[in-house]
Amino acid sequence: MKKIILPFILILTLSEPFSAQKINSTSGASSASSQMTAKKVIDNYLTALGGRAKLESLKTIIIENTMSAPNAEVKMTTKKMGNKFNSVQDIMGTKVSQVFDGKRGILEQKGMKTEIPAMTISDLKTKRMLDALNYEASTFTGVTSEQIDGKNYHVLTSAKGRYFFDAATGLLYKSEINGGSNSTVKSYMTVEGIKFPELVEADRKGQTISIKTTKIILNSGVSDADFKTD
Repeated sequence: MKKIILPFILILTLSEPFSAQKINSTSGASSASSQMTAKKVIDNYLTALGGRAKLESLKTIIIENTMSAPNAEVKMTTKKMGNKFNSVQDIMGTKVSQVFDGKRGILEQKGMKTEIPAMTISDLKTKRMLDALNYEASTFTGVTSEQIDGKNYHVLTSAKGRYFFDAATGLLYKSEINGGSNSTVKSYMTVEGIKFPELVEADRKGQTISIKTTKIILNSGVSDADFKTD
């Protein structure tokens, strides 16, 4: 079996890598300037998910996923509280765990512990519990309108990539990230009035994977003990 290690694949499914290369353009898309602002697109997105206040009121979350990749199936369970997380991936019987306590991060596989690199730690410290709350209008340099397969999208561009938001629903549809890591949200699920990505298809450097969320638990079953790195 091909060795598969996917640090933060669940936590950072739709976030940006640190490399900076040419962005892959969406084939078959037409582009035009937009009257929308980045702030308005983000506000519409948060409203579509359930509302900023509702998202910010969440204290903890548990997410269970199944990731399908060539020659492997990975079951993942992630617990989050603030910027802390504990992620366990079962890769065909081999468990890989990642824990971040807000300051320090550890990756453990087969009894071997490795410190998460300082550059990654620096980024993780600034992350909020829900990916959607990490979007800041000031980080985007442009807004365009694009049509793909007859549907209209507001596209935000930053130094890290391009983000396609459905003009009709406000929801994030696709991310095209520098370095060739692209993600498409195929469907959403609703839990206690909040929408979460249910099925995500991702293409990272030629490897196509799908991530299916099977269960989400809000504000229950998580404590500080879950994030110990000692």
